[in-house]
Amino acid sequence: MLKPDVLRDKRDFSALYNKGRSTGGKYVVLFFRKNRLGFNRKAFLASKKVGNSVKRNRARRLMRESYRGLESSLLQGYDILFIARNTITTGEAKCRDVGASMRSLLSKNGLLSGARPPAARV
Repeated sequence: MLKPDVLRDKRDFSALYNKGRSTGGKYVVLFFRKNRLGFNRKAFLASKKVGNSVKRNRARRLMRESYRGLESSLLQGYDILFIARNTITTGEAKCRDVGASMRSLLSKNGLLSGARPPAARV
């Protein structure tokens, strides 16, 4: 059975890229968009620019683990996409470094509870 909180469809990714907002950090790029659901859907990507399959899998594992620590403090109702930058593997980033980068991106965009909500897109 598929998990409902994971982004999978091409049209969801296309809508996220075309209509969503994005912000870049040192280790990850964040794309997000409000969805009409009561829960967050998420995805973690690492392109071939990041490195070989071992490095890409490590980058995804780091992002998933960092997200797991932040998940309870997130606002609900968003599609969230994290894309690894190649700095995540070249500098041998630790989980806390990636988590700090993700936390700063999420709070800067108002996705953490207690932060200001993001401005409406016209």
